[in-house]
This record gives sequence, structure tokens and C-alpha cells, in this order.
Amino acid sequence: MNHRELGGSGVEVSEVSFGAWVVGTDWWGDRTEEQAVEMVQHALDRGITYFDTSDVYGHGDSERLLGRALAEHRDEVVLGTKVGYDFYNNPQAGHGELPKELDVEYLDEAFEKSLDRLGTDHVELLQLHNANADEVDEEVLEWLDQQREQGRVDAIGWALGPSIGWLAEGDAAVAHEFDVVQTVFNMFEQTPGRHFIETIRAENADTSVMARVPHSSGLLNEQVTPETELDEGDHRGHRPTAWYEAGWEKVENVRFLERDGARTLGQAAIQWLLSFDEMATVTPTFRTSDDIDEWAAAPDTPALDDEELQRVEELYAENFGATQDDGMDASDLRTSVGGEDLRDAGVLSSAAGD
Repeated sequence: MNHRELGGSGVEVSEVSFGAWVVGTDWWGDRTEEQAVEMVQHALDRGITYFDTSDVYGHGDSERLLGRALAEHRDEVVLGTKVGYDFYNNPQAGHGELPKELDVEYLDEAFEKSLDRLGTDHVELLQLHNANADEVDEEVLEWLDQQREQGRVDAIGWALGPSIGWLAEGDAAVAHEFDVVQTVFNMFEQTPGRHFIETIRAENADTSVMARVPHSSGLLNEQVTPETELDEGDHRGHRPTAWYEAGWEKVENVRFLERDGARTLGQAAIQWLLSFDEMATVTPTFRTSDDIDEWAAAPDTPALDDEELQRVEELYAENFGATQDDGMDASDLRTSVGGEDLRDAGVLSSAAGD
């Protein structure tokens, strides 16, 4: 397993990391606590050293499970968590988004509870969880600096979501010299990830990118095919049927990346993301130990060569050859500033506010 630095923080993470949203919730399949712990430890055995979680995942259960699974390996791993959702005072309604809370007194208390659940006195990475740009004021920035000064945090990040978009937030993270921007980013969904990389290069910034949903919700790892029936509650079911139907067409046009069995399509999807120097780590959604075995080995497969990268660029410009509409367009991208960020970036001529 190779490692990369988070911005200029000195914190090094494995190129493939473990997104702990899969443990502590049943959104990606149900499993017992013992099975969840075994998954985490299996990932560690396969060379994964960065584990990414949040206090809101399972309302603390994900952090607690990570703390238990990694208790004897704390010096071997890098932990990252997120704060910013107030689940303590608000019930969860299905997959609906909870109210956000960026008051620094709340953040301080929430972070302390996260550390307790993780069984540690510090985390290497602390991220603001889906915070709107106007919520991250000087008081919040000062609080983040204090966490570093107190040794409770080594690097800071801004995790964007829950859905794709948030150009204003990612650009603000770069401007404020955050170490990491985490966003949905994959071969089929390159906005806003490519925009953030261009911003980082233009500003000569140290900010790194962390990619989630690298397999485009099951398309690029072929876990969602025309024969797949998603279980009730499966988080991937939020995608419209038309989106998957167009996606299956796209998949057939990128099979050249398998390179005659030298790598799987799922591994190629990870290698494509790792072709960007600004990419710190890729967090696939591991559902089984077989997933961990395959995707943790992705960095050891052949890197995409210039010809393959150029072909992906050409296909992206052609919507990967899809002949049908996927039911989504740029106006579906999330924006917290009334679409101003999307218009300024040339993504669309108009957009509705979040």
C-alpha cells in the first residue's frame, strides 16, 4: 500500500482508505457488530491505515465500533472523524438530512464525545461535516486552529455533501488553507472534483482531495447491474432508474481499462482517481471482505497510462457514449449560495438555491 500526505499537514494516509459509514448503520447492508469489527480489522490486515468516520454515522455507533476494532492498533492507524450535525437533539428520519450545528460550543462538546467513543485523545484529521460556506465564520476557523494548537487534531478538512455540488464550500476550503476537501468524485461524476483540483493548482495550494463514491454508486465496480434488486433501505436506491440505465451503457465503453485482466474495472476506477497528484486517498464503500481484498490491492495494479487517461477524457466529453438521458443535469447539483458558485464556474447558466 502506498501513502500520501494530507495537504501540508505531515499526516500520511493510505491511498485506499476505509469509509466507516458502512459500519454502525444499515444503509449499505445489515451486519452484526462482530462482523463490522472483523471488516475493520481485515482492512488493516490488507494495508489500509486511514479510517474515515463521523459522529453522525449510526449516531455514534460507527465511532464506537472503530474505537473497539482499532484499540490495540492506535499507533498504526490514522483516524478521521467529522462533526457538524446535531443528532443529539433531533431524530433521524430515514435517510433524511439532520439539522446542522456549527456553534463552537456545540462543536467542542460534540468533538469531545467523538474522542470518547473512539477511545483516543486526538484524531489525525477533523472535518466539518457538510457545512454551508456561510456557516464557517471566523469563530469556527479559530476553533479549528485551537484544536490543532491543543494537539487534538493534526489536520483539518471540509467534507462536502450529502449530494454532489458545493463548489462554494470546496473553494472556501482551499482559500482558508484546509488540508483536505472530501467530495463525491469518480470517472463518471467529475464535477465538482475536477473543479477543486483546478482551483488548488491555480492557487498553488496545499489542499488535498479525498474521493468518496469512487465507483459511482455501484456502477464502476459492477455491484449494481441490470439484474440487481436493491434491498429496501439500500442507500444506493436514491439514484433514479434512468441514471443506472445510462450508466450501464457507460460501463461497456470503459472496459478497455481492465487491460486484459491486469486489473478489474473497480481497481481501474481507483487508479484513475490516483492519477491526480492532488488526490490523497480514495474511500470506496466496502461491503464485504472480498471488496476489501480487491480494492486495497488497486494501487498495486498498473497505473493508467497516458493513452488510457486521454481516452477517458475524450469519453467524458461524450458522456461516455450513453444514448439515453440519465434523468439528472447540472441544475441538480447542490448549492448553498443560490447557484452563484455554479454560474461563476460555468457549470450552468442558472441554478436554484439549496
